Amino acid sequence: MTGEAGSGFDLRALLAERGAERYELHARHLNPQLPRMLHTIGFDKVYERAEGAHFWDAEGNDHLDMLAGFGVMGLGRHHPVVRRALHDVLDAGLADLTRFDCPPLPGLLAERLLSYSPHLDRVFFGNSGTEAVETALKFARYATGRPRILYCDHAFHGLTTGALSVNGERGFRDGFAPLLPDTRIPLGDLAALERELRRGDVAAFVVEPIQGKGVHAAPPGFLAAAQELLHRHKALLIADEVQTGIGRTGDFYAYQHEPGVEPDLVCVAKALSGGYVPVGATLGRDWIFRKVYSSMDRVLVHSASFGSNAQAMAAGLAVLAVMEDEQLVARARATGELLRGRLAALVGDYELLHEVRGRGLMIGIEFGRPSSLGLRSRWTVLQAARRGLFAQMVVVPLLRRHRILTQVSGDRLEVIKLIPPLVIDEADVDRFVGAFREVMDEAHDGGGLMWEFGRTLVKQAAAGS
Repeated sequence: MTGEAGSGFDLRALLAERGAERYELHARHLNPQLPRMLHTIGFDKVYERAEGAHFWDAEGNDHLDMLAGFGVMGLGRHHPVVRRALHDVLDAGLADLTRFDCPPLPGLLAERLLSYSPHLDRVFFGNSGTEAVETALKFARYATGRPRILYCDHAFHGLTTGALSVNGERGFRDGFAPLLPDTRIPLGDLAALERELRRGDVAAFVVEPIQGKGVHAAPPGFLAAAQELLHRHKALLIADEVQTGIGRTGDFYAYQHEPGVEPDLVCVAKALSGGYVPVGATLGRDWIFRKVYSSMDRVLVHSASFGSNAQAMAAGLAVLAVMEDEQLVARARATGELLRGRLAALVGDYELLHEVRGRGLMIGIEFGRPSSLGLRSRWTVLQAARRGLFAQMVVVPLLRRHRILTQVSGDRLEVIKLIPPLVIDEADVDRFVGAFREVMDEAHDGGGLMWEFGRTLVKQAAAGS
C-alpha cells in the first residue's frame, strides 16, 4: 500500500538527511539571488515549525510573523480546521479532476464565495492570483469586444505576461517586452480615466482598492465614480482583491468600504488557500460568463488543468467556515485599528517616522527626511546610495534582535508593510509596537549597530550600481 515501509519514499527521512542543505540547494538549482540576499541581510534562518502567527527557528526561538507569506497565511499557519479538511478530502479517495463530470466541491465553494458579493453570479477557479487576474482580463476583453485595459501607477497584479502588462512598476516589466498595449493612469485620477474611456476601445479598468506597493488606498469616492464612468462608456470594473480580500482590510472585500461599488469582476486568491493548496478565483456577472462560454463548442475556451481540484476546494470551504466561526473579519478590523492607532501615535515622537496608513490588518509605515542636522546628513547618504535603504535598516533589526518578520513594501520605497495573519492578538500588537519603538530609538540616537548596517547597505548599493 502506498506510504507503507518499503515503498521507497520517506519524506521525514529525506528532510532529516538533506534538510541542512536548504540554502545550498537553492543556490545551485533555484533562484541564485535568493540565498545570496538572505545571507547578506542576515535573514538566512532555519525555521523548524509554525503555528498561527508564530514560527520557531532551529534554536527554539519564537518569531512573530507580520508578513503572512505575502498574505497567503490569513488564518495563520496550520489551522486545525483546514488541516482536518485536507485529511478528510485525501482520505475520501475522490475521483478528482476527471474533467468530464461536475463534482460538488467547486459548486459549493463558488456558492459560499458568491454569498459575500451577491451582485455577482459565477466563479472560475484557477491556481493563483496572477491566474485570477489573467482570467479577468480575458473575460473583459471577450465580453466587451474591446482590446485595452486601464491600470494604475504602482499597481501589482501578477507576473505572468498578461498580468505584467497591467503592472505599474517598471522594475518588474523591464526586459520582458513586448507586453500587451494597455494604459496606465494615476490612482484616483478620474480625469485621466475619462480621457482614456472617450477613445472607445477600453474593455476594463483593473484596480487594487488598496495598493500593495506602498499601501495606498484609492481616494474616498474614487471607486464609485470610476464605476459610473466605466459603465457609461460600456467598460467594466475589475477589483483585484488577491491581497486585500478574504477579510484582510476589515471587510470581506476592500471595495466594500465604499458604498455602492459593485465590480463586474473580482479576483481573489492568497488567503483562500488556507496556506496549503494554491487556489485563485475570478468572480463575475452572469452575462460576462455567458458571453465567454457562449456555446458547447466553447465549453473549454478558458480552463485550468488543476483548477477546481478537490484539495483546493476543500481548503477554501474550510477557510470560509473559519472566517465566520472565529469572526475574523471583525477581528481584523478591531486588531488593525488597535495596531494602526498605536503606531500612528508614535509619528510625533520620531522625526524619521512620517505616516502610518492602511485599513484593517494591511498597514503601511512610511519613513521620511528628518529635520535635525545629524539625522538629515545620514538620511541623505542613504538616499543618494539607493532609496529604500532606511526601511531595510528597520526590517533587519526587527528580525535579528526582536524576531519579528516584516517586509519593505516595494523596491526603492521607504515603507514597511504589515500584513500579519488575521489571528494576531493584543499581545502580538504589544510585542510589535515595543520592538518598533526600540528600533526607532536606536535610529534616532544616531549611532550603534543599526547605522553600521546602513553603511554596509550603502557599500552594497554602490557595488551593485
